[in-house]
Amino acid sequence: MADAIRGRRTVRHYSSDPVAPELIEELLELAMQAPSAWNMQDRSIVVVTSESGRAALSEAAFGQPQPQEAPVVLVFVADAAAWRAANADIAELAGRNGAWNAEFTALFDARAEYLTLERHGLLRENAVKNAMIAATYAMLAATGLGLASAPMNGWDPELVKKAIGIGDREDLAIAVLVTIGYSDIAPPHPGRRPREQTVFAERYPAAR
Repeated sequence: MADAIRGRRTVRHYSSDPVAPELIEELLELAMQAPSAWNMQDRSIVVVTSESGRAALSEAAFGQPQPQEAPVVLVFVADAAAWRAANADIAELAGRNGAWNAEFTALFDARAEYLTLERHGLLRENAVKNAMIAATYAMLAATGLGLASAPMNGWDPELVKKAIGIGDREDLAIAVLVTIGYSDIAPPHPGRRPREQTVFAERYPAAR
């Protein structure tokens, strides 16, 4: 894992080599191991491999080439309304696995935290956070599997939603696009600022 974290690079250009289906399956399995608040799993992945689908995503991303060059594009979808369903299967599985007791299950069923998030207008933000955690897992898993990846910014969310068939779903949000494939080059590390500029003890520093 430490090697994957240190070795991961954002790759914007890909070779034409396909990704084996079994590698994609392993990548998805690892990505879905990501945690989410209350294990609500209010995030999904749409796997786009067709030429037409990737072209539509490239168009939604203002012509960026990554979706057309990479053989696989993962679209991470955040479901801000997932908590409204009964989700009994989540609690039942956690109980069978010995992960939740009756007290915790009752808290899950009460949804008090989600009611608070709703009151403060933070449901979408919460779901997007969970989707981004899963996307991070996916990128690290890709590195561990010998694949290249790139998280993509700069896209029209409505066009992305249309490209994956949810153009009419206002309850769903697009968190991020991640391209997956092989690269002929290993981009150099651009470097990171010294930790003393970005890591602080106890409190964020006062403005200078």
